[in-house]
Formats: sequence, structure tokens, C-alpha cells
Amino acid sequence: MNDRVLGVGALAAAALITAFGYDLEPPFSYEPVGPKAFPLLVALIIALCGLRLVIKGGGQVQPNPPGANGRILLMVAYLAGYACLFQWLGFIVSTALMATLVGRLFGGSWKQAVLGGVGMGAGLFVLFDLGLDVVLPQGILGEWL
Repeated sequence: MNDRVLGVGALAAAALITAFGYDLEPPFSYEPVGPKAFPLLVALIIALCGLRLVIKGGGQVQPNPPGANGRILLMVAYLAGYACLFQWLGFIVSTALMATLVGRLFGGSWKQAVLGGVGMGAGLFVLFDLGLDVVLPQGILGEWL
């Protein structure tokens, strides 16, 4: 695989994100930007990076070191689990769980990973809920929040 193949893949991913993100419409709008802005912005950034790789191209990509493919598959599984559990568990618990597992995946100790995960889940909830006034699912902690 070389950079051009990765660039074409990035362009395809950007097209898919644009197709799915463009149809996002809230039942009522209380924010001027709306929910489609984030996926469209991400798609634009991915497309620009993909376009640069296609134009520049040429470089051979080094094979992954041993064990990296397994970690990549685990990361994809964690993200899928995060997406499935997000509404049910709520933002704080699902984010803390995913950040803890990702912290362990990158070699952190259990203590570091749990502290980082809980801090990230609670801190981002406070930032988005209180600072930016973004409504996030409260899940199983709904009675205490």
C-alpha cells in the first residue's frame, strides 16, 4: 500500500461521512449551527488530507509492527461498543469506560487508565453540558445529574 491508496480511501470515507452527515436534521433547532456541521467539517478535513496524499503520493508505507493490527482491531471494537452504549450508559460512563480501555491499550497501568478515563468523562461532560450548553445523554447517572 502506498500513500495514494490511503488518500483514495480517505476521499471515499469523506464522501460517506458527507452523505450521512448531510441528512442530519434535528426535530427542532435551538442552535444556529445544527448537528450536521460537525460531520461535514470532519469530512472536509479528511477530504483535504486525502487529496494531499493523492496528489503527493508515492511513498511506500512501512508494515505495522507486530501486535499493532490486533490493537487496531481492538480500538475499532471499542469505538463500536462506545457507539452502542452511548445512549444507554450515558456520556460520562461510556466515555470513562472507553477512555479507560484505550488507556490500557496504549500501555497505561490500570490506575492511570481509570483515573484518566473518569477524569475525561466527567471533565468533558462539564465542559459540554455547562460550558457549551450541549445536551448529552445522562444514561444511568440521570438521577444524580
